[in-house]
Amino acid sequence: MSLSDALLLTLILLAALGCGLMGGLFFAFSNFVMHALGRLSPANGIAAMQSINLMVLNPLFLSVFMGTSVACLLLIVYALVRWSAPGTLLLTAGSGLFLLGNFVVTMLCNVPRNELLARVEVDSDEAQGLWQEYLRDWTRWNHVRTVTALGAAALLILAVR
Repeated sequence: MSLSDALLLTLILLAALGCGLMGGLFFAFSNFVMHALGRLSPANGIAAMQSINLMVLNPLFLSVFMGTSVACLLLIVYALVRWSAPGTLLLTAGSGLFLLGNFVVTMLCNVPRNELLARVEVDSDEAQGLWQEYLRDWTRWNHVRTVTALGAAALLILAVR
């Protein structure tokens, strides 16, 4: 195995692991975290989610999320440059799926909702209505992130032959 093949395999492995890790995290939120928060009073649920949204912005999470995004971007570039190489269609599909379904959805759908929730006073009149809308819409987009991250991991794994 050449050095370039070993580097490519390492990049695919890291990207697939990152996609799987993100998919697992998003699965946990879709499967039980958001349901548990929804059982709390709006004030308590909002306060808990505000705290989660602050704590998630830590170096380890950001390294995995952004590192996986960068790895997927590099794999797309590799696939476009070496299109005739085996597995490039799967590399492109898996990487694109993660970038669109996770990075783009996070930035355009989940983050704006988090920012809106961060500005809400937990005891305000608007809090309850906003909280119900947040739970429904944020979770719906989180389902998209879950499915696309896990699908991306599978496609990246299949690209290794």
